[in-house]
Amino acid sequence: MSAAGGPYLFDVGVIALAHTDAPVRDAALSYVRDAITGDIDAVVPYSAVFGAHTVLTTYYGRSNADASRLLQNFMDAKRIHWYGELSETVVRGGLSRAGDANGGGWDGYYAQVAIAEGVNTVLTIDDDFERFDAFETEVILSPEEFSELNRYLGN
Repeated sequence: MSAAGGPYLFDVGVIALAHTDAPVRDAALSYVRDAITGDIDAVVPYSAVFGAHTVLTTYYGRSNADASRLLQNFMDAKRIHWYGELSETVVRGGLSRAGDANGGGWDGYYAQVAIAEGVNTVLTIDDDFERFDAFETEVILSPEEFSELNRYLGN
């Protein structure tokens, strides 16, 4: 885990990977389990659950029904801080951050949520969040694991 520690914001890729049969899923699953049990302080935007559903059905081959069931079970976790606010202020802040960091709109939104919620570390499977300075980024996959995931996905 990151030297900065929690609270941790979970990116879409971490949530999706934890709910797959991919050979490198344990890297994500360990964080999800720790969040569910309350061993780490986790922030999960509801929008990340929808994103994970899309990733599970589009890239990992899960059926809509299976992805929905898995993610609804995940949402039963009472120790996770579920972030549901999608105010104009948060959206504008996210777009501003995306523009300033030359990043994607979703990344800007998650960065804004992380800042608004006092998150110290964003958990992700890629390095896109490293362009933001307001928090630490923990890429949970090594370069070798990321390559293995890409092979598994046929990329």
